[in-house]
Amino acid sequence: MPQQAAAFDPDASWALHAQVAVRPEPFGALLYHFGTRKLSFLKSRAVVDVVRSLEHHESASAALRGHGLAGAAAQPYLAALRALADSAMIVRRGGAPANEEDS
Repeated sequence: MPQQAAAFDPDASWALHAQVAVRPEPFGALLYHFGTRKLSFLKSRAVVDVVRSLEHHESASAALRGHGLAGAAAQPYLAALRALADSAMIVRRGGAPANEEDS
């Protein structure tokens, strides 16, 4: 059965999934999820910086603010984070794992 991703909430705490590797590229980065075998492209260094900083902030919104992104400027980044959450590249921190299947 495929893993089920958590619904993206920008006010929740997020981090890269433990099975995701980040490979820096001139255009941004490639993310590879070893559990799902999915590949994602981050098309800007700013998105890469935000994703890498998620674990150091209390929420995705706080990570964006930490990079000077708020209001309308944050919207494209929120869309990118939502897509990463939908594909289980990023997961919620704390509490139950976001994409753990029932055994």
